[in-house]
Amino acid sequence: MPRTRSCTLCQSLRAFTIVELLIVVAIIALLIGMLLPAIGKARDSAMVTNSLTNLRNLASANASYEVDWDGRQFTSSPDDFGFWGDCGSYINANACLPPLMVGWDGNFYWNIWIGNASDCPLVTTTCENWYVLEPNAWDLPTHSGFGLWRGPSVQAFNNYVGGRYYDRIFWAPKDRIGLEECEPYFQSPNEFTYNAEFGLHFPTYCWSPAAMWATDVLSGRYGFQSPPTLPGAWRSPSSSMSLFPELKTRMTEHWWLQNQDGGPLNVNFTGGGSQWTFNQGLNSTPATLYFDGHVSLLPMASCMAADAQVTKQQASTSLVEKGLWMRGTPFGTAGYFGDQAYDAEVDTSAHVLTTDGIRGRDTLRAR
Repeated sequence: MPRTRSCTLCQSLRAFTIVELLIVVAIIALLIGMLLPAIGKARDSAMVTNSLTNLRNLASANASYEVDWDGRQFTSSPDDFGFWGDCGSYINANACLPPLMVGWDGNFYWNIWIGNASDCPLVTTTCENWYVLEPNAWDLPTHSGFGLWRGPSVQAFNNYVGGRYYDRIFWAPKDRIGLEECEPYFQSPNEFTYNAEFGLHFPTYCWSPAAMWATDVLSGRYGFQSPPTLPGAWRSPSSSMSLFPELKTRMTEHWWLQNQDGGPLNVNFTGGGSQWTFNQGLNSTPATLYFDGHVSLLPMASCMAADAQVTKQQASTSLVEKGLWMRGTPFGTAGYFGDQAYDAEVDTSAHVLTTDGIRGRDTLRAR
């Protein structure tokens, strides 16, 4: 007869104590705390990479435009506008100015008209809109330096990208305010979508207005020369005129997006809150495209150091404007909204007021 063996459970399973559970929870929380910064850095790095990719694609668009226009940079201004110096005189002597086309909304074209009703039957506005055709406006604070440099998504240029005004390629991934406002329009199949309450939203990326003017406008030798006094001021230079293509910025993020520590909005901004501009924070490092086609981050601190170095080297020269960016423009010594900066230490208007325009440089070291 087979033998059988009985077995009894000598010791029951023991549950975790509250102390042990708390220790496990603490360990998990510690691990999460260690991982979150790494995840955040990885996400931030990915957005920077995407922004640089956008700029590489925009570099190709700029190159394609130049092929069609004899090497010239993008412009919407008549080359001979400087012979008359103002919109009304130009229209009286020549013809009505063509509108700046924005895009087809499925029913009709949206344009920014420039002219006056007496001379141009289709125009219901005035020459007030002329400033959108200029590389940048100098009449401060009326137009606050706005101009064509802020509008690379207009139809004449977006045709070299994707043919749409609201294309994500024109907005940096970190421009959360811009992306949130434009999100409804990114999905539209139309070239452009207009909302009366929203109006136009301008892209993250902007050209260098200094490089869009003829070089005499921001001349280091003679100082700032008002465009209406120069017949050829509005003729955009070719990119081949760049003497330091690896050091002269072509397009950059207009807003302070990298290493942003000033809060979402600049409460000091005249007229209400606005995003901080790229040159209003010492730690700002905007994603930037240069004239040689390379892209990188451009530290504002490096721009300041380079400007100080060149200013010192030029101290004994006869140059009217010393340094890499000009203090003698209508913007004054504070430069482009420098008086509303977040950091008291930051002092640069690189990209916007580059001395000698396209022939100048914004930094001394290519990255």
